[in-house]
Amino acid sequence: MELIRMKYPIAELDGDEMTRIVWKQIKEELLLPFVELKTEYYDLGLPNREATRDEVTIEAAEAIKRLSVGVKCATITPNAQRVEEYGLSNMWKSPNGTIRSILDGTVFRRPIIAPNIAPVVSCWKKPITIARHAFGDIYKASEFKADRKGYGELVFKDKEGNVVSAQRIAELDSGDVLMGQFNTEKSIRSFAHSCFRYAISEKEDLWFSSKDTISKIYDHRFKDIFEELYENVYKKEFERLGIRYRYMLIDSAAAGIMRSEGGMIWACKNYDGDVMSDLISAAFGSIAMMSSVLVSPDGKFEYEAAHGTITDLYYRYKAGETVSVNPTAMIFAWTGALAKRGELDEIPSLTAFAKALEQACIDTIASGTVTGDLSPLCKKEAVDTLSFLKAVRERVGRSLQT
Repeated sequence: MELIRMKYPIAELDGDEMTRIVWKQIKEELLLPFVELKTEYYDLGLPNREATRDEVTIEAAEAIKRLSVGVKCATITPNAQRVEEYGLSNMWKSPNGTIRSILDGTVFRRPIIAPNIAPVVSCWKKPITIARHAFGDIYKASEFKADRKGYGELVFKDKEGNVVSAQRIAELDSGDVLMGQFNTEKSIRSFAHSCFRYAISEKEDLWFSSKDTISKIYDHRFKDIFEELYENVYKKEFERLGIRYRYMLIDSAAAGIMRSEGGMIWACKNYDGDVMSDLISAAFGSIAMMSSVLVSPDGKFEYEAAHGTITDLYYRYKAGETVSVNPTAMIFAWTGALAKRGELDEIPSLTAFAKALEQACIDTIASGTVTGDLSPLCKKEAVDTLSFLKAVRERVGRSLQT
């Protein structure tokens, strides 16, 4: 079978632990037999981030900006235990956070649905996409722990250092904690534009939720910007397509989602989106069945799985055990990137291959060949990772020959 040729490369960002191992298996089993793969490779594994003092993460983000498309394996964000385990000189920042800041992107996470995996919420019939604002809030916050009695203030100074506003927040005692977080007008607007455009492209309703009744300035700013852009830019197109924009308080939105049949895009602030995307993925079956794409306002795309590095199974794998990792979300990261590359470079065969590979994954799961996370949900015996990949390869090979 003649290999499908690519014109331009994808930025490939390798990762850590079990996902790094499965990443290599996906390439060997499902991509290289069918595609003359072109990638610009960046090793974001923790040892190389240490060796480069995390400069490799910045280089990778710049490569995505330059090439327009990237695909990323899961990476470790080190805590104190990881610093000791890997002998790090620094508690390096989250690669995802760094890349999101550089691209100024919004993360869209969508469940991958198989017909034999029923959602926990019985009324859900369609995917629920989480649009996560991937900038600022507690992920860029400054924190302080008091070691004596005193008080905390929120102080704003102009460029000349003059105090414009000083608000006392709270009296503090030893052991009390304080946090200061921020967001920017530019990033909120980029987030809103991305959400409206994505809703139009998917022809789905858009919900946005925050807590403006409590956060009357911070969260209210998000609400005002979304409302302004909807009324002045997107309303006519939404009405033409027959889709709706709704603003709801976060608690009301959560309740509404639980009663809905799905089929909407739920736009959330950074922390809300982080939590709700995991909740949605688990309720649809597994976090390994959740695709994720970071979209920048200027049309750059980074595809990844929504889950982490699967540390527990990695330690078992290192101990010599055969493990059963669900590679579906990682496969969909590759297919998303290849489909986008094919679309941008006008290579329909590349896009068609990506779609065929996605369908082969879903059909393999529907046939009862499943990994350990899905086994209890469909009452089928689990297969190991490589067996699942080989089953997908056989299925996609047959589909490409017909």
